[in-house]
Amino acid sequence: MKILITVKTYPTLSSKYDELVCTAGLTEEGRWIRLYPIPFRKLDYEQRYQRYQWIEADVERNESDFRPETYRAINYERIIVGNKIEPDGDAWFERRSIVLKKVYTNLGRLIAEAKDKTICTSLAVFKPAKILDFIYKEVDREWDKKKLQGLQQLNLFKDSENPFEVVKKLPYKFSYVFVDDGERESTMMIEDWETGQLFWNCLARAEGDEAKACADVKKKYFDDFAKTKDLHFFLGTTKEFHFVSPNPFIIVGTFHPKPVTQERLI
Repeated sequence: MKILITVKTYPTLSSKYDELVCTAGLTEEGRWIRLYPIPFRKLDYEQRYQRYQWIEADVERNESDFRPETYRAINYERIIVGNKIEPDGDAWFERRSIVLKKVYTNLGRLIAEAKDKTICTSLAVFKPAKILDFIYKEVDREWDKKKLQGLQQLNLFKDSENPFEVVKKLPYKFSYVFVDDGERESTMMIEDWETGQLFWNCLARAEGDEAKACADVKKKYFDDFAKTKDLHFFLGTTKEFHFVSPNPFIIVGTFHPKPVTQERLI
């Protein structure tokens, strides 16, 4: 299957004591595909695909996941990384032609489709009517000790000379506050890898000042993306809360080209 990668979430530790990344993207026809699990940071360097890069992979439905978009790579070590769609002057016309084939604007409608077991939508592009705020909250700073110990033991036996080092846990949760076209207000967490990496980069530039680092992240996501770009969200559900939470979606990525006129799109 040929997939344009649009989503890479910040790495997490799984219940099986491994570090995993949720990857998702779109086929040429605009169909959503989630690839899970993928031990992304254990892939060979040339296989570490970027966002908006085409990959080819032998895949099969992940039968342990009821969400229809979820597949697994039969052999993730044989993923072929192809061409990347460049931003073409920040307007992203080629990216738009694939990403924006189906866009939701009403969160209630999207949630209803997620809860409908005959549809079970778990990935979508969403356009908020208005962004109200971008907020952050301090959370636990360390990974679950049992999971971390299990991962350390697992990697000790795999490669004692060069053990795998788990990614640092983010000490903050970042969220957008927005309304949809029905004036429904929501606060939704963002788990994009780029958000996490931006925090660490900002923290380094701020010489360890976390308040300044968080303010710089907000400046990018609120002052820039929300106020000056044609901002869309990539939304995804978590398997655990898909049928349990009133709103099972989180933001797994952003799509933020500069605005263009309808005439130019035509």
